[in-house]
Amino acid sequence: MTREIFEAEHEDFRKTVRTFFEKEVVPHHDQWEKDGIVPRDVWLKAGEAGLLCFDVAEEYGGPGVDDFRYNVVLSEEQTRAGTSGPGFSVHSDIIVPYLSSLGTEEQKQRWLPGCVSGEIITAIAMTEPGAGSDLQGIRTTAVDKGDHYVLNGSKTFISNGINADLVIVVARTDPEAGHKGISLLVVERGMAGFERGRNLDKIGLHAQDTSELSFTDVEVPKANLLGEEGSGFISLMMNLPQERLIIAAQAAAACDHMVDLCLEYAKTREAFGRPIGKFQNTRFLIAEMATEARVTRVFLDDCIKKHLAGELDATGASMAKWWASELQNKLVNQAVQLHGGYGFMMEYPVAKAYLDSRISTIYGGTTEIQKEIIGRSLGL
Repeated sequence: MTREIFEAEHEDFRKTVRTFFEKEVVPHHDQWEKDGIVPRDVWLKAGEAGLLCFDVAEEYGGPGVDDFRYNVVLSEEQTRAGTSGPGFSVHSDIIVPYLSSLGTEEQKQRWLPGCVSGEIITAIAMTEPGAGSDLQGIRTTAVDKGDHYVLNGSKTFISNGINADLVIVVARTDPEAGHKGISLLVVERGMAGFERGRNLDKIGLHAQDTSELSFTDVEVPKANLLGEEGSGFISLMMNLPQERLIIAAQAAAACDHMVDLCLEYAKTREAFGRPIGKFQNTRFLIAEMATEARVTRVFLDDCIKKHLAGELDATGASMAKWWASELQNKLVNQAVQLHGGYGFMMEYPVAKAYLDSRISTIYGGTTEIQKEIIGRSLGL
């Protein structure tokens, strides 16, 4: 399928990304799955190859390319390769934009060059054991002590949590101010009282480190306040559309990948003396999968166009996220069924995809939250 949103330079970049993953990631990914973490050197290699933080300005060591299509290409190729371990998207598409848009000049000079090179790995700590989608229910507190805050609380399900050198922590700086009492503090590796808990044992995404974090009387200097005090909730809401769009892009790429896997299997797997693709039921199933994946891709590309023009609103991003992620789960389930017993074997890519895909309707805001946003936008 020819996609009009991409130009020649994006397709050239796609070749570079594909080569990187085939050379630097694919041969090692099975071991990383067993280890439960990706080594830091692959981040340095990604930085050296220019695969991190495309939109960071040249004055901070970045490419200075403010074109989200490059982010989409990288996520699509990582999904195609089945290499879910490296948390590049979380870093480049979700977290570093907070530093770029909210950071002071001193903060950007201090942090952004390392983010671009891969020397600094980032995470964002929103979810707590007792507060997930409801950000206003967070209990982590940051008490103003003059020239610093004293941070106390715990977070969970934090992507890049073990490897992270910088963690943007969502904390309550004013317990009486509701959502206006939420601020963003940047906690750095080595700060006293900042501890990492378990590298969580997930059903999928085994190579991606996801951890618990705890903060006990952590003294965070005022110089690490990101944005204005009390503006954290609004800042989070402003960046969520891009986060949900990149999740949708990954889901759409996964849908295309499922179609490809099923086509290949249907042409080579034989039953009753002929390839299973010759049976009407198989043809109909893959025809439906291909059509649904194509429709989703067209809708997603339209959302990407809107995002590039600054016109994608929260409702559109929520529509893309819930639709693409739910379809991803549907198609991967059908793909496993089509593969029969082999679909249940981890040596087949479809089995790993089945496990990895389940989180897509949960992280970045559950399907139910997306529908709530859409419903409210309709005046309900």
